[in-house]
Amino acid sequence: MGEQPPTRFPQEIIDEYARLGVDLRALFSAGHLGSRMGLRIVEASPEQVTGTLPVEGNTQPYGLLHGGASAVLAETLGSVGSMLHAGPHRIAVGVDLNCTHHSGVRAGLVTGVARPLHRGRATATYETVITDERGRRVCTARLTCLLRDADLDQTRAQVAELVEGTAPSA
Repeated sequence: MGEQPPTRFPQEIIDEYARLGVDLRALFSAGHLGSRMGLRIVEASPEQVTGTLPVEGNTQPYGLLHGGASAVLAETLGSVGSMLHAGPHRIAVGVDLNCTHHSGVRAGLVTGVARPLHRGRATATYETVITDERGRRVCTARLTCLLRDADLDQTRAQVAELVEGTAPSA
């Protein structure tokens, strides 16, 4: 499949993290689960997060896209939007996920687009619409995240571990 292009972020968000000594692009990923599933975040901002997921390798026994795969895509995109809304001093933790599956998909790539329904100080809620390659709605999901204070020293250590291959100090 080759090297994937990096996620596109608004420059002001990259700069905001950089002022705190955090390289957002180095830290950012879809996580281990997302990577194993082939999830790719194409672009990310507090206003919209877009990502894709291949159907192949993420199916249930009947050969359809697994509902849990749609849930992983929706939770990832909504969490990223919530994190970017919260800013570098806070983290987003999912507390509620609701998915409605509208139609089955057997092949190709699905695309999820997460947009905010609510962006507050303590919580953020994002709706994700997942469509197939023909633009048919496959799933609609809603994620609510709790926004908590972040430990910036821990975040910097995580970046160092990813970039340099070093283990963070305890």
